[in-house]
Amino acid sequence: MARICIIRGTQVRSGGRIHRSGLAKKKGGIGRHVTKVVKRTVSPNLQTKRIWIPELGTYIRMKLSCRALKTMNKNGAYATLKKAGLV
Repeated sequence: MARICIIRGTQVRSGGRIHRSGLAKKKGGIGRHVTKVVKRTVSPNLQTKRIWIPELGTYIRMKLSCRALKTMNKNGAYATLKKAGLV
């Protein structure tokens, strides 16, 4: 199953991790030097939740990001799903 939030569309992004070698000047070394930049993936904080929708009278199981969960708590489940085009 894809790692995508169904409300916000948040998905895995790519980024870079900087590798540094050497001892910091503060610790008596000659300083930290960038040796290479490594590609990495940044995953969204996805949770699989079973949410009760009172307007529909049913539960819906969804894969949501935590930001989408906060939006649902603020605006209500039905309004958020309707705005996302899922209901």
